[in-house]
Amino acid sequence: MIEIKFAENLRNLRNGAGLTQEKLAKKVNVDKRTVSAWEKKVCEPNLETLAKLCEIFNETFDTLLT
Repeated sequence: MIEIKFAENLRNLRNGAGLTQEKLAKKVNVDKRTVSAWEKKVCEPNLETLAKLCEIFNETFDTLLT
């Protein structure tokens, strides 16, 4: 089974891009607390938001999720 590493990957990509949780939240039109929840594995984004994240970081779904 493939382990989902979304939270870790998102944090690494966000930090690598020099974005705060707040700046990333504004880019995908969610609250800063939502980005924090994603990184804490509390919840995950819907498909539309996941697609926006892929665009922002120029990554594929596979790269972001595994």
